[in-house]
Amino acid sequence: MGYSRYKYEDLKKLCNVAFQRFGFSKVDRETITDVLLLSDLFGIESHGVQRLVRYHKGIKSGMMKVHAEMEIVHETPVSAVIDAHQGMGQVVGKRSMEMAIKKAKNLGMGMVVVRNSNHYGIAGYYARMAAQEGLLGMSMTNSEAIQVPTFGKAAMMGSNPIAIAMPAEPYPFLLDMSTTVVTRGKLEIYNKRAEALPLGWALDSKGADSSDAKDVLYNIQNKLGGGIVPLGGSSEEFGGHKGYGLGVSVELFTAILSGGLTANYTHMNNVGGTCHWFFAVDYGIFGDKKVIEAGMSKYLQELRDSDKAEGQDRIYTHGEKEIEAYNDRLANGILVNENTLEEIRNMCNYLDLSVNDYLKEI
Repeated sequence: MGYSRYKYEDLKKLCNVAFQRFGFSKVDRETITDVLLLSDLFGIESHGVQRLVRYHKGIKSGMMKVHAEMEIVHETPVSAVIDAHQGMGQVVGKRSMEMAIKKAKNLGMGMVVVRNSNHYGIAGYYARMAAQEGLLGMSMTNSEAIQVPTFGKAAMMGSNPIAIAMPAEPYPFLLDMSTTVVTRGKLEIYNKRAEALPLGWALDSKGADSSDAKDVLYNIQNKLGGGIVPLGGSSEEFGGHKGYGLGVSVELFTAILSGGLTANYTHMNNVGGTCHWFFAVDYGIFGDKKVIEAGMSKYLQELRDSDKAEGQDRIYTHGEKEIEAYNDRLANGILVNENTLEEIRNMCNYLDLSVNDYLKEI
């Protein structure tokens, strides 16, 4: 399946208008658009505009509440618990990390947990927010159950990403990783391309290896068994139990601490129920911030300069590829899959918009 390239600014205008038609305020629609398109700029297709169809369905069904108001249900000087009341994850996510950042600047650290939310995009967006304020940032989220525990065949955890960001030169450190071998969005892309999944990514309803993206996605959606395997695979041989443990840890930090739903109870009866975790630390509480940043920058550069394997000419540190992709896509446009474009066209028809008024292929 082919791809076309479109200007970032054109996609931004279209997304903003679409979310305006859905009823979001100016601030909220700009937030949702910013999170979506940062993913595309970073080259993370699975969480970019291809997610629009998911949000369209969620808003139409009432799972995602356009006018939801987040509520602080518990707060201390360094922490807070937020009930999102089924609002958009990006909206509550940005506000929650802003709260964590403010607490960190005042008292050295801040942690905010959220319950009853929805998909919030890439976890790295929120960790990056803290790093841009000169802080160490972390974020995690659970999601609909897609991850199968070691030796199991039923999905019990989400993709459950962990993101960590830290200022450094010449590139900040930005780790954004799922605790599954791939995300659900990656399966959606393979399904759109009508490509077979690599064996070792997913399991069918009986717990056996599957290369059929459409079947795995159908089973996840209808909770028929199977799903995506943890980091390390479906057995203990290559550490699958460690990925499984990381997935459970994310459920602890998000669902358990917030008093929300673990992944195996989310997305039932048209309720998302997703839970998030946001953490910001002013590392000046450990000493001179400039010295700490210099140490991080030095180590990252030593990693890049370390001996390369035969046939390799570069070692990347986390966040480098995203910056290079960002610069390329701002200059040369964002690639959009033909099936994703058709989904966008259908959404626009529903909203009485014309795609052609906004998107011109480069």
